[in-house]
Amino acid sequence: MGRYVARRLLQMIPVFIGSTLLIFCMMYALPGDPVRAMMGDQAYDPTVVASIKKDLGLDQPLLQQYVNYMTGLFQGDFGTQIASQQPIKDVIVSAFPVTLRLTLFAFTFVTLVGIGLGVVAGLRPDTLRDRGLLTLTLFLVSMPSFVLGFLLQYLLAFKWQVTTPTVTDSTDFSQLALPATVLASLSLAYVARLTRTSIAENLRSDYIRTAVAKGLPRRRVIGVHLMRNSLIPVVTFLGIEIGQLMTGAIVTEGIFNVRGVGFEVYEALIRREGATVVGIASLLVLIYLAASLIVDLLYAVLDPRIRYA
Repeated sequence: MGRYVARRLLQMIPVFIGSTLLIFCMMYALPGDPVRAMMGDQAYDPTVVASIKKDLGLDQPLLQQYVNYMTGLFQGDFGTQIASQQPIKDVIVSAFPVTLRLTLFAFTFVTLVGIGLGVVAGLRPDTLRDRGLLTLTLFLVSMPSFVLGFLLQYLLAFKWQVTTPTVTDSTDFSQLALPATVLASLSLAYVARLTRTSIAENLRSDYIRTAVAKGLPRRRVIGVHLMRNSLIPVVTFLGIEIGQLMTGAIVTEGIFNVRGVGFEVYEALIRREGATVVGIASLLVLIYLAASLIVDLLYAVLDPRIRYA
């Protein structure tokens, strides 16, 4: 197991470098001149622009800029915003806990409700509740998150006044319930359908028939034999979905005025603050890689036949 983890950690290095290099090139090579964009429509002195670029290292070749950025990143320096001169590390420290709370809320909701609905429907396939689940999940998959967000905001906040329309206190989980539900809606549909399909297929497997024929209690057949094998593809999806929920929070945070990393990325794109986008994206890449490793290690827990050398 230790050698496998070491190999995976070594494989993460080129993936991380390649991902961050691609994001860095997209932000610094395509959008244009961030220093010039900072000045807007006002008259500017080209020598002043050149001086600012030199101070920020933007006058160097793109590859050298990336090397300088990665050198600072490994030292804990995410760079500095051009307009406000605020360290990007401070922006991430203030915004990341907000998105983390929202993501964990949504992830918990997806895991508990999605797997629960999938198990209930999968144990009784082709019944009324099974068809009801498939109809519900089809509705959630076909509904864009921004449409669902504005719809629930109008109904629950403005019309029925059940909750607040925007989040004023990100530490209040009651205010995060609505944006977390919107954020989790698409993932919930996929998890429920995936769990339902996996349960229904494994329910017809030979090892389940054998367990029933041996006279094992139904609770043990479902909880030990059926669930452990059926959850392997679900765990794979959930592991990747952690990072997907954090990136998908950009739309949700904009609708409900949640000042997390998604909101900061949106503001940075408007101001062409490439360093902010790259810094936050680099952190999300690390989360994706860590989640992928954890998922692979969980396979051995769910299925004893899986061993890593």
